[in-house]
Amino acid sequence: MKFFIVLIGLVQLLNWATAQKAFPVRDLDCDDPEAEQAAAEAVRYINTHRQHGYKYALNQIEKVKTWQRRPFGEVFDMELDLLETNCHVLDPTPLENCTVRSLVDHAVEGDCDVKLLKLEGKFTVLFAKCDSSPDSAEDVLKVCPDCSLLALLNDSAVTHAVEAALAKFNSENNGSYFLLLEISRAKKVNLPPSTVVEFVVGATDCAAKEVSDPAKCNVVVGPKQTGFCKASLFYQAGGGEEVQVNCVIFDPQPAVPQRQPDGADVAGATARPVEVATPGGAGPGAAVPRGPLVPRFQHHDLRHSFRGPHHPHLASSPESASGEQRQPLLAVLPQPGPQGPVPQLPVCPGRLRHFKV
Repeated sequence: MKFFIVLIGLVQLLNWATAQKAFPVRDLDCDDPEAEQAAAEAVRYINTHRQHGYKYALNQIEKVKTWQRRPFGEVFDMELDLLETNCHVLDPTPLENCTVRSLVDHAVEGDCDVKLLKLEGKFTVLFAKCDSSPDSAEDVLKVCPDCSLLALLNDSAVTHAVEAALAKFNSENNGSYFLLLEISRAKKVNLPPSTVVEFVVGATDCAAKEVSDPAKCNVVVGPKQTGFCKASLFYQAGGGEEVQVNCVIFDPQPAVPQRQPDGADVAGATARPVEVATPGGAGPGAAVPRGPLVPRFQHHDLRHSFRGPHHPHLASSPESASGEQRQPLLAVLPQPGPQGPVPQLPVCPGRLRHFKV
């Protein structure tokens, strides 16, 4: 009999503890200053650890929950809506000086799930997963019927325009020979008939004026000197073409921090760099294309999955980039005392900073 009494007690305790896990310690409004502080750190982390594409700006905090972490600290579980800016991630321009792309420029939205640890007043990103997509063609044309839409980055007209623009840039360059690192954005324009592209280049160990075989040139190892180019290829009557290209070369950038080993201390470790999943399997570790242009991306999207280092007091994230279900992120400490009045639901989603996509 005593055995059954103890067993029943253990089952009830387990059920109570399980129920406690399902409730956040406290709810915040999405526009609460503390939520905005956490979102700002999440955006900073995402932009810092991305290796391709453009910087993103916060558009809206959609959801936020906080959970107590054993033995101390709080975890913020957030859903963020971001918008693409006109600054590439390699551009040292501060985010606050970057312009969010407008609807008529075919805006790109990023939806991010982020978990942050707040410890001693400081936020650290534990996990982040972002998916992005361009605004629908219908929405763009509704606002601007004559506006051009984004083109696929592996479109033959796009790759030809980038190849022609890069060849012109290298022919006019008195310094290093540059190779293509990434095609970032592209549009096909009706008037005047043209293809407009944006792409990233990297300096090699060859001099531009001395290159006879680009396949023998290697992108400089270590701190890289990169550049961001905008170009237009105009189609003339009779089949001729005219290329206009302008590239801004950035100062050599330090390498992205290497992954932290599992078990690294969250409070003192640098978060892991971005893992990139791109169509066709071309990721940041893929070989840099040499000679003829090889496009690295096929779509204008983030498709990034961020992973922070594991912590001994935290279980795995409940989601992975593949959608694999895992154990809950953490346990909630039981709340002492009698239950108080039912709290009001937090005000979410928060304010729109720019526009809804």
